[in-house]
Amino acid sequence: MSTLTIDHVSRWFGNVVAVNDITMTIGPGVTGLLGPNGAGKSTLINMMGGFLAPSTGSVTLDGRPTWRNEEIYKQIGIVPEREAMYDFLTGREFVVANAELHGLGDKAAHRALATVEMEYAQDRKISTYSKGMRQRVKMASALVHNPSLLLLDEPFNGMDPRQRMQLMDLLRRMGDEGRTVLFSSHILEEVEQLASHIEVIVAGRHAASGDFRRIRRLMTDRPHRYLVRSSDDRALAAALIADPSTSGIEVDLQEGALRIQAVDFPRFTALLPRVARDHGIRLLTVSPSDESLESVFSYLVAA
Repeated sequence: MSTLTIDHVSRWFGNVVAVNDITMTIGPGVTGLLGPNGAGKSTLINMMGGFLAPSTGSVTLDGRPTWRNEEIYKQIGIVPEREAMYDFLTGREFVVANAELHGLGDKAAHRALATVEMEYAQDRKISTYSKGMRQRVKMASALVHNPSLLLLDEPFNGMDPRQRMQLMDLLRRMGDEGRTVLFSSHILEEVEQLASHIEVIVAGRHAASGDFRRIRRLMTDRPHRYLVRSSDDRALAAALIADPSTSGIEVDLQEGALRIQAVDFPRFTALLPRVARDHGIRLLTVSPSDESLESVFSYLVAA
């Protein structure tokens, strides 16, 4: 059982701050690192795995630094997001090469390939693999030395539904065995299916922490913005603004619509059709105007 501690870690590249003063503790079980693309997830994972030095702060595994610590690497398995691999090797040769770096042999490589169900393609060159197959052989390489900490960067990219379910089952088993498993994703539902604990980052900052219910509640309870077109925008605005679920309404003359900010999402979604019916107003368009992941996570940072 391993515990990864990130203590006031920042990382910058020139004038670009990729990770900004993040503190978190990752313990045994499966943790999801959630955030939009470009949030700093890959940079943070590279520092966790000891492949990148923090500009400030420290990353330790069971109290020992991960950066430039060869002994620690024996406990860490990492599956990078990047596609580049040694395409001229077969899958088996690729995994055996990593096994040999850890002082292991063919038996360990065979066991790792069997774990990810890639035995059937182990003698094919990696250049012939689909993206999902490449992900699985990278996973086998990361597991070959039986690490106590497993770090996966967007591991489900390119996998078909069957492959995704297989990998999810494998990661659940590893978490249940007491290993520390962290995977990154920008898809909330993906994290919901697998992670018992979630860490949210956006724009390099730590935005939220907790189980799925808490993160979902934070997202649902934030102000929601809608673009609404109707047969009588002014009458609709007058009726809605009187209700406490609505904190602001702007008449957008250019769009010919209302921009509405709702602070009580469940109440507002029930209120809008009822008010329209009671006042004889036809709703022509009702669309969220800020439902991108970036807007959701940005709210969490500011909360």
